[in-house]
Amino acid sequence: MTDGSHYKSLATVVEDDLFPTVDLALREGRHIANDEPAEYGFIREAQPFLEAFYRRYGAELVQANDGYFYLRPIGDRLGRRHLSGGEMLVGQALALLYLDPATVQSGGAALRGQVVELLDNLVGKDKLLSALNRRRSGKKAERIAQEHVRREIDLALRGLSRLGFVELLEGERLRLRPPLLRFTDPVRGLGDPAAGLQRLLERRDAVLIDADAQDAHDEEDPQ
Repeated sequence: MTDGSHYKSLATVVEDDLFPTVDLALREGRHIANDEPAEYGFIREAQPFLEAFYRRYGAELVQANDGYFYLRPIGDRLGRRHLSGGEMLVGQALALLYLDPATVQSGGAALRGQVVELLDNLVGKDKLLSALNRRRSGKKAERIAQEHVRREIDLALRGLSRLGFVELLEGERLRLRPPLLRFTDPVRGLGDPAAGLQRLLERRDAVLIDADAQDAHDEEDPQ
């Protein structure tokens, strides 16, 4: 990567080999965090030029104190969508896992089963099924209902992965990323963020945040 001191103009930023990758990721709503040192370092070094560049498209390049960048549309030129209810619930659960000291010790590693178990415990099986059952097809047999919940959680994980909140690894493994702390925004300043987030999940208060994505679409239910 070109050293930051060499960026004398927007033209020198655009000429960097990392620019197309970073630009496309940001426009698609992806969060670029400090666990991606090359891309994150590029944005930090080129930040003054990139901020002016994206303002011309009606977007703000946001640098979060938690160590990540993302684009926030402030006009109509870049598209915007809200996360789905399922993505919010799963995102809040992932954020709670991210704040768990055990997860910190494991380097941000988690398993899909932990997400399911956490939501079951905090939200409850019946309420969780109701929240994730987009088709409202009535009461289901227990086994079918649990398969449906798992399928909806997997769908939400894929959506959150595209936006850079979590990395899907082989099998059941997940890597939780710093942008998950965006899900703590509704409880910041209220003391213990983990406790506040837990209360939100228990009450199912899925406060929507903007994905800030251009041309982002939910996948179809694979059923």
